[in-house]
Amino acid sequence: MADTLGKIGFAGIGAMGTPMSTNLIKAGHKLVLFDIDPKKTQAIAATHECEVATSLADLASKSNTVITMLPDGKLVRKAMLGEGDSGKGCITETLKPGSLIIDMSSSSPMGTRELGAILEKKGFQFIDAPVSNGVKGAVAATLSIMVGGDKAIFERVKPMLEKMGNQIYYAGPLGAGHAIKALNNYVSAAGLIAACEAMHASKAFGLDPNVAVDIINTSSGYNGTTQRKVKQFMLSGAYNAGFSTGLMAKDVRTALEIAQAMGTSTILAKPTADIWDDMEKQMGFLSDHTEMHKFTNKNK
Repeated sequence: MADTLGKIGFAGIGAMGTPMSTNLIKAGHKLVLFDIDPKKTQAIAATHECEVATSLADLASKSNTVITMLPDGKLVRKAMLGEGDSGKGCITETLKPGSLIIDMSSSSPMGTRELGAILEKKGFQFIDAPVSNGVKGAVAATLSIMVGGDKAIFERVKPMLEKMGNQIYYAGPLGAGHAIKALNNYVSAAGLIAACEAMHASKAFGLDPNVAVDIINTSSGYNGTTQRKVKQFMLSGAYNAGFSTGLMAKDVRTALEIAQAMGTSTILAKPTADIWDDMEKQMGFLSDHTEMHKFTNKNK
Protein backbone atom coordinates (compact mmCIF):
# COMPACT_ATOMS: atom_id res chain seq x y z
CA MET A 1 0.00 0.00 0.00
CA ALA A 2 2.94 2.31 0.61
CA ASP A 3 3.46 2.55 -3.17
CA THR A 4 -0.13 2.87 -4.45
CA LEU A 5 -0.20 6.63 -3.87
CA GLY A 6 3.31 7.10 -5.20
CA LYS A 7 5.62 9.65 -3.67
CA ILE A 8 3.78 11.88 -1.21
CA GLY A 9 4.52 15.57 -0.92
CA PHE A 10 3.77 16.88 2.58
CA ALA A 11 3.45 20.66 2.90
CA GLY A 12 3.32 22.08 6.42
CA ILE A 13 5.77 20.60 8.91
CA GLY A 14 4.52 22.18 12.11
CA ALA A 15 3.48 20.78 15.48
CA MET A 16 1.04 18.41 13.79
CA GLY A 17 2.72 17.95 10.43
CA THR A 18 6.01 16.81 11.96
CA PRO A 19 4.69 13.66 13.70
CA MET A 20 2.15 12.98 10.95
CA SER A 21 4.75 13.00 8.19
CA THR A 22 7.19 11.06 10.35
CA ASN A 23 4.61 8.32 10.91
CA LEU A 24 4.08 8.03 7.16
CA ILE A 25 7.82 7.67 6.62
CA LYS A 26 8.01 4.99 9.33
CA ALA A 27 5.17 3.16 7.58
CA GLY A 28 7.21 2.92 4.39
CA HIS A 29 5.82 5.80 2.34
CA LYS A 30 8.27 7.85 0.31
CA LEU A 31 7.89 11.52 1.28
CA VAL A 32 8.97 14.91 0.02
CA LEU A 33 8.68 17.62 2.67
CA PHE A 34 8.28 21.38 2.49
CA ASP A 35 7.82 24.08 5.10
CA ILE A 36 8.50 27.81 5.00
CA ASP A 37 10.93 27.13 7.88
CA PRO A 38 13.62 24.88 6.36
CA LYS A 39 14.90 23.92 9.82
CA LYS A 40 11.75 21.87 10.38
CA THR A 41 12.17 19.76 7.25
CA GLN A 42 15.91 19.41 7.79
CA ALA A 43 15.31 18.12 11.31
CA ILE A 44 13.21 15.25 9.97
CA ALA A 45 15.59 14.54 7.10
CA ALA A 46 18.45 14.28 9.58
CA THR A 47 16.89 11.22 11.22
CA HIS A 48 14.52 9.78 8.59
CA GLU A 49 14.85 8.84 4.95
CA CYS A 50 12.98 11.48 2.95
CA GLU A 51 13.48 14.30 0.46
CA VAL A 52 13.31 18.01 1.22
CA ALA A 53 11.80 20.43 -1.31
CA THR A 54 12.96 23.99 -1.77
CA SER A 55 9.51 25.34 -2.67
CA LEU A 56 5.91 24.28 -3.13
CA ALA A 57 6.45 23.99 -6.88
CA ASP A 58 9.52 21.84 -6.26
CA LEU A 59 7.54 19.64 -3.87
CA ALA A 60 4.74 19.17 -6.39
CA SER A 61 7.11 18.36 -9.26
CA LYS A 62 8.48 15.44 -7.25
CA SER A 63 5.13 14.13 -5.96
CA ASN A 64 2.27 11.93 -7.13
CA THR A 65 0.09 12.82 -4.14
CA VAL A 66 0.19 16.03 -2.09
CA ILE A 67 -0.93 16.53 1.52
CA THR A 68 -1.35 20.02 2.97
CA MET A 69 -1.33 20.63 6.72
CA LEU A 70 -1.52 24.41 6.99
CA PRO A 71 -3.03 26.86 9.52
CA ASP A 72 -6.14 27.79 7.50
CA GLY A 73 -7.98 27.54 4.21
CA LYS A 74 -6.68 30.86 2.86
CA LEU A 75 -3.12 29.57 3.07
CA VAL A 76 -4.21 26.28 1.50
CA ARG A 77 -5.70 28.13 -1.46
CA LYS A 78 -2.55 30.23 -1.82
CA ALA A 79 -0.42 27.07 -1.69
CA MET A 80 -2.60 25.45 -4.37
CA LEU A 81 -3.17 28.38 -6.72
CA GLY A 82 -0.49 30.94 -5.90
CA GLU A 83 -0.76 34.54 -4.73
CA GLY A 84 -4.04 35.96 -6.03
CA ASP A 85 -4.70 32.65 -7.85
CA SER A 86 -1.82 33.52 -10.18
CA GLY A 87 -0.81 29.90 -10.67
CA LYS A 88 2.82 30.80 -9.98
CA GLY A 89 5.08 29.33 -7.32
CA CYS A 90 2.38 26.93 -6.15
CA ILE A 91 1.47 23.27 -6.08
CA THR A 92 -0.69 23.21 -9.20
CA GLU A 93 2.03 24.90 -11.25
CA THR A 94 4.04 21.68 -11.44
CA LEU A 95 1.81 18.87 -10.15
CA LYS A 96 0.82 16.42 -12.88
CA PRO A 97 -2.90 16.51 -13.85
CA GLY A 98 -4.76 13.56 -12.38
CA SER A 99 -2.75 13.72 -9.17
CA LEU A 100 -4.48 13.62 -5.79
CA ILE A 101 -4.43 16.52 -3.32
CA ILE A 102 -5.46 15.92 0.30
CA ASP A 103 -6.10 18.94 2.52
CA MET A 104 -5.70 17.88 6.16
CA SER A 105 -5.78 21.49 7.42
CA SER A 106 -8.69 23.05 9.33
CA SER A 107 -10.23 24.94 6.42
CA SER A 108 -13.64 26.48 5.80
CA PRO A 109 -15.90 23.89 4.14
CA MET A 110 -17.39 26.53 1.86
CA GLY A 111 -13.90 27.55 0.77
CA THR A 112 -13.01 23.90 0.28
CA ARG A 113 -15.90 23.38 -2.12
CA GLU A 114 -14.97 26.51 -4.05
CA LEU A 115 -11.34 25.40 -4.26
CA GLY A 116 -12.41 21.90 -5.22
CA ALA A 117 -14.33 23.18 -8.24
CA ILE A 118 -11.24 25.07 -9.43
CA LEU A 119 -8.95 22.08 -8.92
CA GLU A 120 -11.38 19.78 -10.74
CA LYS A 121 -11.31 22.07 -13.79
CA LYS A 122 -7.52 21.90 -13.69
CA GLY A 123 -7.70 18.11 -13.73
CA PHE A 124 -6.79 17.32 -10.12
CA GLN A 125 -8.46 15.03 -7.60
CA PHE A 126 -9.16 16.68 -4.25
CA ILE A 127 -10.44 15.54 -0.85
CA ASP A 128 -10.49 17.10 2.61
CA ALA A 129 -9.29 15.08 5.60
CA PRO A 130 -8.91 17.25 8.72
CA VAL A 131 -7.87 15.72 12.02
CA SER A 132 -8.69 15.83 15.72
CA ASN A 133 -7.01 14.67 18.97
CA GLY A 134 -4.13 17.13 18.92
CA VAL A 135 -0.36 16.78 18.99
CA LYS A 136 -0.44 13.76 21.31
CA GLY A 137 -2.73 11.99 18.86
CA ALA A 138 -0.46 12.93 15.97
CA VAL A 139 2.60 11.55 17.76
CA ALA A 140 0.85 8.32 18.77
CA ALA A 141 -0.87 7.94 15.37
CA THR A 142 -4.24 7.96 17.14
CA LEU A 143 -5.79 10.89 15.31
CA SER A 144 -9.44 11.01 14.38
CA ILE A 145 -9.55 11.75 10.65
CA MET A 146 -12.77 12.83 8.94
CA VAL A 147 -12.83 12.73 5.14
CA GLY A 148 -14.96 14.59 2.62
CA GLY A 149 -14.99 13.86 -1.11
CA ASP A 150 -15.36 10.99 -3.55
CA LYS A 151 -15.88 7.77 -1.60
CA ALA A 152 -13.77 5.73 -4.03
CA ILE A 153 -10.83 8.04 -3.31
CA PHE A 154 -11.51 7.67 0.41
CA GLU A 155 -11.27 3.89 0.14
CA ARG A 156 -8.00 4.22 -1.77
CA VAL A 157 -6.35 6.53 0.77
CA LYS A 158 -7.78 4.98 3.95
CA PRO A 159 -4.85 2.56 4.49
CA MET A 160 -2.46 5.51 4.29
CA LEU A 161 -4.57 7.59 6.68
CA GLU A 162 -4.55 4.68 9.13
CA LYS A 163 -0.80 5.23 9.53
CA MET A 164 -1.62 8.60 11.12
CA GLY A 165 -4.90 7.86 12.91
CA ASN A 166 -6.94 5.04 14.39
CA GLN A 167 -10.39 6.49 13.82
CA ILE A 168 -10.99 7.14 10.13
CA TYR A 169 -14.42 8.35 9.03
CA TYR A 170 -16.00 8.99 5.66
CA ALA A 171 -18.01 12.12 6.44
CA GLY A 172 -19.64 12.73 3.06
CA PRO A 173 -19.10 14.90 -0.04
CA LEU A 174 -16.27 17.41 -0.46
CA GLY A 175 -16.13 19.81 2.49
CA ALA A 176 -17.91 17.44 4.88
CA GLY A 177 -14.69 16.64 6.71
CA HIS A 178 -13.92 20.31 7.26
CA ALA A 179 -17.51 20.97 8.33
CA ILE A 180 -17.63 18.30 11.03
CA LYS A 181 -14.12 19.20 12.21
CA ALA A 182 -15.19 22.80 12.85
CA LEU A 183 -18.48 21.73 14.42
CA ASN A 184 -16.65 19.27 16.67
CA ASN A 185 -14.25 21.97 17.80
CA TYR A 186 -17.19 24.29 18.49
CA VAL A 187 -18.71 21.66 20.80
CA SER A 188 -15.31 21.25 22.47
CA ALA A 189 -14.84 25.02 22.78
CA ALA A 190 -18.27 25.55 24.34
CA GLY A 191 -17.73 22.68 26.79
CA LEU A 192 -14.31 24.06 27.71
CA ILE A 193 -15.80 27.41 28.71
CA ALA A 194 -18.44 25.66 30.81
CA ALA A 195 -15.80 23.51 32.52
CA CYS A 196 -13.67 26.55 33.37
CA GLU A 197 -16.62 28.43 34.84
CA ALA A 198 -17.63 25.37 36.86
CA MET A 199 -14.10 25.05 38.28
CA HIS A 200 -14.03 28.70 39.37
CA ALA A 201 -17.51 28.51 40.90
CA SER A 202 -16.74 25.27 42.74
CA LYS A 203 -13.55 26.73 44.22
CA ALA A 204 -15.34 29.93 45.29
CA PHE A 205 -17.98 27.78 46.99
CA GLY A 206 -15.29 26.00 49.00
CA LEU A 207 -14.86 22.81 46.97
CA ASP A 208 -11.48 21.43 46.02
CA PRO A 209 -11.43 21.80 42.19
CA ASN A 210 -9.58 18.49 41.90
CA VAL A 211 -12.40 16.74 43.72
CA ALA A 212 -14.99 18.68 41.73
CA VAL A 213 -13.55 17.53 38.42
CA ASP A 214 -13.34 13.93 39.68
CA ILE A 215 -17.05 14.07 40.51
CA ILE A 216 -17.93 15.62 37.14
CA ASN A 217 -15.92 12.92 35.35
CA THR A 218 -18.07 10.20 36.93
CA SER A 219 -21.28 12.14 36.37
CA SER A 220 -23.29 13.48 33.44
CA GLY A 221 -21.24 16.66 32.99
CA TYR A 222 -18.01 15.06 31.84
CA ASN A 223 -16.49 16.10 28.52
CA GLY A 224 -13.14 16.17 26.76
CA THR A 225 -11.99 19.16 28.81
CA THR A 226 -12.85 17.68 32.20
CA GLN A 227 -11.27 14.35 31.27
CA ARG A 228 -8.10 15.46 29.51
CA LYS A 229 -7.42 19.13 30.21
CA VAL A 230 -8.60 20.46 33.59
CA LYS A 231 -6.14 18.65 35.87
CA GLN A 232 -3.47 18.15 33.23
CA PHE A 233 -3.17 21.69 31.88
CA MET A 234 -5.36 24.05 33.92
CA LEU A 235 -5.20 23.19 37.62
CA SER A 236 -1.55 22.24 37.15
CA GLY A 237 -0.84 25.69 35.72
CA ALA A 238 0.96 24.16 32.73
CA TYR A 239 -1.31 25.66 30.03
CA ASN A 240 0.61 23.82 27.30
CA ALA A 241 -1.90 21.50 25.67
CA GLY A 242 -0.45 22.45 22.27
CA PHE A 243 -3.43 24.05 20.52
CA SER A 244 -3.58 27.83 20.28
CA THR A 245 -6.39 30.17 21.23
CA GLY A 246 -6.25 31.66 17.74
CA LEU A 247 -6.84 28.33 16.02
CA MET A 248 -9.69 27.46 18.39
CA ALA A 249 -11.29 30.86 17.78
CA LYS A 250 -10.94 30.34 14.02
CA ASP A 251 -12.63 26.93 14.19
CA VAL A 252 -15.51 28.30 16.26
CA ARG A 253 -15.98 31.14 13.77
CA THR A 254 -16.05 28.54 10.98
CA ALA A 255 -18.70 26.53 12.83
CA LEU A 256 -20.76 29.71 13.27
CA GLU A 257 -20.35 30.44 9.56
CA ILE A 258 -21.65 26.95 8.71
CA ALA A 259 -24.71 27.30 10.94
CA GLN A 260 -25.47 30.76 9.56
CA ALA A 261 -25.10 29.54 5.97
CA MET A 262 -27.40 26.58 6.67
CA GLY A 263 -29.93 28.74 8.52
CA THR A 264 -29.73 26.67 11.73
CA SER A 265 -29.63 27.88 15.33
CA THR A 266 -26.70 29.94 16.58
CA ILE A 267 -28.04 30.87 20.03
CA LEU A 268 -24.96 29.34 21.69
CA ALA A 269 -22.54 29.41 18.77
CA LYS A 270 -22.59 33.21 18.48
CA PRO A 271 -21.73 34.00 22.14
CA THR A 272 -19.19 31.16 22.17
CA ALA A 273 -17.46 32.68 19.14
CA ASP A 274 -17.54 36.12 20.79
CA ILE A 275 -15.88 34.76 23.96
CA TRP A 276 -13.07 33.06 22.02
CA ASP A 277 -12.57 36.16 19.88
CA ASP A 278 -12.28 38.29 23.04
CA MET A 279 -9.76 35.86 24.54
CA GLU A 280 -7.70 35.90 21.35
CA LYS A 281 -7.61 39.71 21.38
CA GLN A 282 -6.64 39.91 25.05
CA MET A 283 -4.28 36.93 25.40
CA GLY A 284 -2.93 36.61 21.87
CA PHE A 285 -3.28 34.18 18.99
CA LEU A 286 -0.50 31.94 20.27
CA SER A 287 -1.74 31.61 23.84
CA ASP A 288 -2.73 28.04 24.68
CA HIS A 289 -6.47 27.43 24.44
CA THR A 290 -6.48 25.98 27.98
CA GLU A 291 -5.68 29.47 29.21
CA MET A 292 -9.42 30.03 28.99
CA HIS A 293 -9.17 28.90 32.62
CA LYS A 294 -7.28 32.11 33.39
CA PHE A 295 -9.37 34.25 31.06
CA THR A 296 -12.62 33.29 32.85
CA ASN A 297 -11.22 33.79 36.34
CA LYS A 298 -12.72 37.01 37.70
CA ASN A 299 -10.66 36.62 40.90
CA LYS A 300 -7.31 36.49 39.07
